Amino acid sequence: MIEPVEIEQGLVVLHLFCVRTPGSDDAAVLSALKQADEAGAQVVTVATFGHKSQLCFMGLHPDAWVLRDLQTGLEGAGLSIVDSFVSITELSEYALGLPAEMAEMRLNPKLPPPGKPAWCFYPMTKRRNPAQNWYELSFDERKELMHEHGASGRKFAGRIVQLVTSSTGLDDWEWGVTLFGTDIAALKDTVYTMRYDRASAIYAEFGPFVTGLVGSAEEILSRTR
Repeated sequence: MIEPVEIEQGLVVLHLFCVRTPGSDDAAVLSALKQADEAGAQVVTVATFGHKSQLCFMGLHPDAWVLRDLQTGLEGAGLSIVDSFVSITELSEYALGLPAEMAEMRLNPKLPPPGKPAWCFYPMTKRRNPAQNWYELSFDERKELMHEHGASGRKFAGRIVQLVTSSTGLDDWEWGVTLFGTDIAALKDTVYTMRYDRASAIYAEFGPFVTGLVGSAEEILSRTR
C-alpha cells in the first residue's frame, strides 16, 4: 500500500474542471465520488457556466493521494479534465492570533456552506513590477493593506463565504479564491468592491474566473447532460 501524503495542518484542495465525453458514465462518476466520501474527503459538485467547463469537482482532504484517486476515478468515468488547480488551506501570516474557532474554519472548512448555491473560483498572484512589487514591502505595510482588504470582505458577511487557498510552488498562481454566495450578484458585488482596496488595485493580478451553481452530485449530473 502507498503511504498517505499528508500536510501537517489544514487540507489539500483540488479543483477539477471537467467536460463530458461520449463515454462519460454518471454511475461511474457517482462511484468515484462515493469512494472519495468513504475516504473522508469533502467534494463540492458544481455545474459551471460558459465554455470553460461543464462541471467542477472541488475536493478537500489532508491526504493528497485521496484527491489523486478522485481524479483517477473521474477520468475513468469518462470525464475530460480541461483545467485544474492545486492548493492547500492555510492560516496566513497576517491572520496569526485569530481565535481558535476562526483559525479552524480557515484550515478545516466545512463545505459547501448552506444557503449559498452561487459559486465562483479565480486564481491570483501579487505583482512584482518595479513600482508595484508586493514582496519589497515591509511586513507591517503588507499587514496594513491586508487588514484593509479584509475589512472590505467582512461587509459581505452573510452573503458570501470565502476560502483563500495557497498555491505558491504548487500551481501557476500563488493563491486560489473560491467564493460561495447567496446569489450571482453577491459574487459580483464582493469582487467589485474588493478590487478597489489598495492590496488589489495596486498589487493583485487575477486569473480566469469560473462561475457555477452548487448542488448534490446527482442533481448536478442530471442537469448537465
